[in-house]
Amino acid sequence: MAPDALAQVLRPLENMFPPERYPDVLLGLGSLSDDAGVYKLSDDSALIATLDFFTPVVDDPYQFGAIAATNALSDIYAMGGRPVLALNICCLSECLPPEIIGQILRGGADKVVEAGAALIGGHSVDDREPKYGLVALGFVHPNRVLAKSGAQVGDLIVLTKPLGVGIITTALKGDQARPEHVDGATSSMLKLNAKAAELLQTSSAHACTDVSGFAIIGHACEMAERSSVQLRLHTDAIPLLPGAEEYAEMWLFPAGTGNNLRAYGDRVRFATDVSEETQQLLLTPETSGGLIAAIAPERLDELREGFAAAGEPLWVIGEVAEADDPLLDISR
Repeated sequence: MAPDALAQVLRPLENMFPPERYPDVLLGLGSLSDDAGVYKLSDDSALIATLDFFTPVVDDPYQFGAIAATNALSDIYAMGGRPVLALNICCLSECLPPEIIGQILRGGADKVVEAGAALIGGHSVDDREPKYGLVALGFVHPNRVLAKSGAQVGDLIVLTKPLGVGIITTALKGDQARPEHVDGATSSMLKLNAKAAELLQTSSAHACTDVSGFAIIGHACEMAERSSVQLRLHTDAIPLLPGAEEYAEMWLFPAGTGNNLRAYGDRVRFATDVSEETQQLLLTPETSGGLIAAIAPERLDELREGFAAAGEPLWVIGEVAEADDPLLDISR
């Protein structure tokens, strides 16, 4: 669903679960809802719960299953947690050959294994358009949850994966994507955010979220709003996958780009020298994207060293400023 429509249908549910009645729900449907729900089990442990599933974004069934699982697990990592259990969500046509369904499920299972979690079951329904994903559960210390709401004035904004998956997969659906660009996007979507999340925890990140359907602009807006700050992003510092700019110039944006523009456009100020194609790219939904985090400037060197030692990429793409209108200020 488009972000504004989703917010509208969820709003009546928020008051049904008040904090005074559910004191152990640390993050849920209320105004501080986040990438996943968090429930306190004890003073030392909290449960993270999330789910995600979608239609194929690539042609290969094994890769589709693996990407869908990676995407679902990302919400656990965005909260600073460690995945422990998963359940399959299967909406697959009975007309599909069993070997194709088996490849989808094997792709998902392999990613669960890579994450160090266990796949313990699931549910399936017959659906003409294939959909697959996971319910994912993880653990985190209640005092170490990486929520969207902790960004502080003076923090730096870092990103752990390049953008461009959304427009490249859209170009693929239209038979206009070059194979090397599809390969780059697929590799990005298949990469777990596990190590990045661990390093951000070690460096005491103040806030974190992942880049997915609401695009980098939508998720950055949520971080700014829930932290009562403004985020200033610099487009020249934001990495893009090979092919993303080419397909942007061809104006191959998916429908979700327009949905995000309607939902977040009035909360963003673009500098006059930011091209319209770049603006649209920053509003384009991503699949299994990287993490955006707010960190104290004095922790940057340590963070960079950790990422470099682990062979992980990291980009500084902006900073946190005093609260202002709009929530995002985007310049080159």
